[in-house]
Amino acid sequence: MTKKSIVPSHIGLILDGNRRWARSHDLPTLEGHRQGYDNLKDIVKAAINRNVKFVSAYIFSIENWNRTPKEIKYLMDLAHKMLTRDVRELNKENIRVLWLGSRGKVSSKLQKAIEDAEMSTQNNSRGTLGLCFNYGGQQELFDATQKLIDKGVKKVTQSNFENALYQPEIPPIDLLIRTSGEQRTSGFMLYRAAYAELYFLDKHWPDFDEHDLDTALKEYASRQRRFGE
Repeated sequence: MTKKSIVPSHIGLILDGNRRWARSHDLPTLEGHRQGYDNLKDIVKAAINRNVKFVSAYIFSIENWNRTPKEIKYLMDLAHKMLTRDVRELNKENIRVLWLGSRGKVSSKLQKAIEDAEMSTQNNSRGTLGLCFNYGGQQELFDATQKLIDKGVKKVTQSNFENALYQPEIPPIDLLIRTSGEQRTSGFMLYRAAYAELYFLDKHWPDFDEHDLDTALKEYASRQRRFGE
């Protein structure tokens, strides 16, 4: 890396292209999701091994409810698997898990799995995985506003608004990576991504590997970040 090995504190991942990856390999769509899920675990561990402190992954958006019932069920099952069985692996790696998203439509079974995963990893300190599940950037802003209204807040400040966001301890995104050739943020972490460096590549998410991560980190280190100056 360049410039004293500058490492982003927070990487955001938009995991795009699982279904396209499956089609390109003549595999069922659901297999693409499974491969993407397995890859997420590997990339999160790789990022934290490189001293990234926070990784947030866009794994299920509120718009994804428009997909077929079969696909939705499979994605729910994958999420439950990660939050129950595979969270043990993250625990061994000293990685904390936090959920960012709305509880609307999420089953009580999955909500409990999320709460248990957060509880069991709450003292882990090497890195944090933010699972953006049933997440929408606009919805987060609406929910934060409603939270302040419900608390009777009369004057909104930057501080109290940021504290009303999902998991306010998660800082702004430094580097936002999106795979599969799409060049938009799709509402991902609208508030936290305000000054994120954007990095797009054509590979589908299941093919994104540690070499691609290192290339993105090197590109990030070479950029001169500006915050309106």
